Amino acid sequence: MIEKRDFYINGQWVAPSQANDFHVIDPSTEESCTVISLGGQADTDAAVAAAKTALPGWMATPVEERIALVEKLIEIYPTRAEDLAQAMSMEMGAPIDMSRTQQVGAGIWHLKNFIRAAKSFQFERPLGDHAPNDRIIYEAVGVAALITPWNWPMNQITLKVGAAAIAGCTMVLKPSEQSPLNAMIFAEMMHEAGFPPGVFNLVNGDGVGVGSQLSGHPDVDMVSFTGSTRAGTAISKNAADTLKKVHLELGGKGANVIFADADDKAVKRGVLHMMNNTGQSCNAPSRMLVQRPIYDQAVETAAEVAGKVTVGPAMLEGRHIGPVVNELQWTKIQALIQKGIDEGARLVAGGPGRPEGFNKGYFVRPTVFADANNQMTIAREEIFGPVLTMIPFDTEEEAIEIANDTPYGLTNYVQTQDGARANRMARKLRSGMVEMNGQSRAAGSPFGGMKQSGNGREGGVWGLEDFLEVKAVSGWTPE
Repeated sequence: MIEKRDFYINGQWVAPSQANDFHVIDPSTEESCTVISLGGQADTDAAVAAAKTALPGWMATPVEERIALVEKLIEIYPTRAEDLAQAMSMEMGAPIDMSRTQQVGAGIWHLKNFIRAAKSFQFERPLGDHAPNDRIIYEAVGVAALITPWNWPMNQITLKVGAAAIAGCTMVLKPSEQSPLNAMIFAEMMHEAGFPPGVFNLVNGDGVGVGSQLSGHPDVDMVSFTGSTRAGTAISKNAADTLKKVHLELGGKGANVIFADADDKAVKRGVLHMMNNTGQSCNAPSRMLVQRPIYDQAVETAAEVAGKVTVGPAMLEGRHIGPVVNELQWTKIQALIQKGIDEGARLVAGGPGRPEGFNKGYFVRPTVFADANNQMTIAREEIFGPVLTMIPFDTEEEAIEIANDTPYGLTNYVQTQDGARANRMARKLRSGMVEMNGQSRAAGSPFGGMKQSGNGREGGVWGLEDFLEVKAVSGWTPE
């Protein structure tokens, strides 16, 4: 058990307004690893009031000083890296080696990219040569509510906090109650970096409680939310009465389109990408579309690769996948695996139940379905576990039709050695991101989707712009 912590409001740790304990469960053991307090309305109001009070001074702080504080945070980050890694492994189940590299590494990566983007960003600029007395000013949206998920905690916290801080917004962070410990360590880092009181606040709570209180709060100017499409819809409705800005990064059902001329490692790469973080990534390539001439071999390869993916406790060092985050997710995944069997997909790896040797912990067998079609439940719904669905196709046009036939539009993937075809696919796939031939997006590339995968973009220049309002000024007097 880790010592219970409270809320960070107006530059100090404060006790909750009411006794409302929540046990955080270690998904590897199914045992409580810490107890946190869930906030009430009074806690939310106090955090928002602190942010509102701090807003005028923080907005007026020169952007160079705001950047310098984020740079100080970057200096502190490595000193707490192991604390962050241990916390995330224990509370959400990321294997410790993966937590140290990918989970922790994502945070400092985004902060550094924001610094690079901010130093070349013109927060005040001329409208154009045709209008010498017009200026465009980018200023902070205001008080921002940041609601983050459990699956990539530091990734999402830094994508929001880094951009909001540089933009001049003050903020209230509500991390997922499933993975709050890393966020409280991050609050300590923000305090050590010297951010003024009220600029950054943290209140623990669940979506129904603090989440709803923040999204409907009249003094919150913006909500930046990452999570499920269902929750994103609820937040949008709750925020509508106050007409606040809402940024949503939601679910996905990415297609990984593998043509017959794909490189030899394309199928293996796709399976391992799907299994990373135990399949708990919104941009996971969960539908593998394979051109028919290589389909049978691809199924064999996928089954073989998945069969070699090992499962183990999060605190065990080595290359393996850990548990899914909680019992609710485990039960949902098991139901969807059974649904795939019942609807006639061919199970070629994994299946229902825990992996062999496990009778405790929320562990899922790495699973691959073949011979699916795009109308099956496993091809329509976001499973959010280590479950891959394989679908054959014949032509480029058919691949595009299948890939786009989804309510989601976050990330699609293309594997082909034909450059012209790859570019055609990139233009026609309806998603906010397209990654081709195993090449990841570069530093500062925007992350976000379309359709039911959300709106807005995170990271780099686009991430900064999401926390800025555009002000048009005419009659500007040169200084």
